[in-house]
Formats: sequence, structure tokens, C-alpha cells
Amino acid sequence: MTPGDVQMATNVSRETLERLEAYVALLAKWQKAVNLVGPRTLKDVWRRHILDSLQLMPYSPKETASALDFGSGAGLPGLVLAIAGVRGMVLVESDARKAAFLREAARVTETELEVFHGRIEMLPARKADLITARALTNVAGLLGYTWPYLKPEGRCLFLKGKGVDEELKEAESLWEMRVTKYPSRTAPDGVILQLEGIRHVGDA
Repeated sequence: MTPGDVQMATNVSRETLERLEAYVALLAKWQKAVNLVGPRTLKDVWRRHILDSLQLMPYSPKETASALDFGSGAGLPGLVLAIAGVRGMVLVESDARKAAFLREAARVTETELEVFHGRIEMLPARKADLITARALTNVAGLLGYTWPYLKPEGRCLFLKGKGVDEELKEAESLWEMRVTKYPSRTAPDGVILQLEGIRHVGDA
């Protein structure tokens, strides 16, 4: 998949595509020294990482003014979403080298966002409209992380794989939520998991 293919699939602007191209070039450069993504995935970076992240855009509320991306790593999906226009993005990453990459990527792509270097539990108190994550932990673990930081009317968007139903079953013993699943555009067994109305089981 080429940059042009992604532009056609997502309808991003030419300016956004140029910034994504700058991000991909920087990713390839830093990958030589820092393990940001699976080395083999760089051969298909526009599908495996860029389109995979951009496919969340249609489900990101247009009124989003504050967003958190947990375990950002190489900035997937949070940095890509910020480049595409999601406002108020904070990338949360505990690895110092990856956090340095994220800051440099934000500078190179001229993307307004915040990088928080530290564990999720150490993030200063705040409430977000949107929380995203990819390949971080299971659904129950993700909800444990997101609960303190999500607005009551907020939304979670998680990129998950074929084991999502088992993860949801486990999570539903602890959490009540509205679950919507959308098929992934990049993986045949992948799922975009949208969670809203989240609260602890038994809460009034």
C-alpha cells in the first residue's frame, strides 16, 4: 500500500499526507537505533501502521477537545490521529527513547500535542473525551487504566485482535459498558472496539 492508496482510502488532505510521509521517514530513520515497531512491518508501513491508525478517525467524536493515547510507543494510533486532526492529544509513553522519538516526530510534523513520559498511573489528574490504545493489554486492563481519566460521556477506541470476545467477557465481570465493534480495515481478524458509558459493576 502506498501513500496515495491511504489518501484515497481515508480522504486525508494533501497537507496531512505530507506530514504523514515526514512521520514515516522519521520512523524508518529512528528504527535503526530504537525498536519502535516490528522490523518486518516497515515494508508495509502504510497499511500496517498508518491506515491502521487512521481507521479510527470516523469513530472519533468531532467535538473531541482532549484525548489520551496510552502506551503510544511509535505514536500509533495517537500521533497519527493528531496529525489527522484530533485535538488535545496527549501521548503517554513510559520508555524514554520512545518518548524522545514522539517529541521529535511532533516537531518534524508540526503537530500540536503533549508527550507524557511516565507510567499511565503517574499521569496527572485530567479528564479526556477520547482514549485510544493499540497492543497495550487486555480490555479489563485497559479499562482499569482509562477509568480515572475518561469523562462520563467519553469514548474509548481500542484496536484489538481475534481474542476480543474472550477479553470482553472477562471485562464484563468488572465493568458495565456499551460495546460497539467495527471490522478492521487492515486485518481480517482485527476489530475496532468502541466502549462508552463505562462504570464499575454495582455502581449506582
